[in-house]
Amino acid sequence: MTYRILVAYASKHGATAEIARKIGDILGQAGLKVNVLPADKVIDLTPFDAVVLGSAVYAGSWCQEAIKFLEDYKTLLTKLPVWLFSSGPMGEGDPVSLVNGWHFPSAQRPIADRIHARDIALFHGAIDLEKLNFAEKQIVKEFKPLLGDYRDWDAITKWAVSIVASLRPEVAE
Repeated sequence: MTYRILVAYASKHGATAEIARKIGDILGQAGLKVNVLPADKVIDLTPFDAVVLGSAVYAGSWCQEAIKFLEDYKTLLTKLPVWLFSSGPMGEGDPVSLVNGWHFPSAQRPIADRIHARDIALFHGAIDLEKLNFAEKQIVKEFKPLLGDYRDWDAITKWAVSIVASLRPEVAE
């Protein structure tokens, strides 16, 4: 069977979009048919056999586009294999440890539980000062978060390969 996978994402400045495209590339290299789209551009889930949904995280919350996607499609998502990911923590080491055990927005946890997400991942993020608007630069100035690209492409690749293995065990060998 050729699986059709939707990789949907919500990304404010592009770092999460790049993660979604990397996941899509890995799935595609394994012979799966993949569409990578912003969450707010998805209009129909019926052509897809599985969904990967990710969002950037700001102050412990997903972007509104990802939240709306989960809410709008929660019934259909119960019938599909679903994987969820967040990106955001800055720094070295385990991203979950960096955010004191936070793993997924608590407000969306009931939907994630209802759809029986196969896995929920948290990846490091990236902050490019040049992509921030004035208000965001003021927040950076006040709170002094780490800046730069902390995304762990090996961890992202490993997670995407685990999705392939779940859908097509023969291609993971």
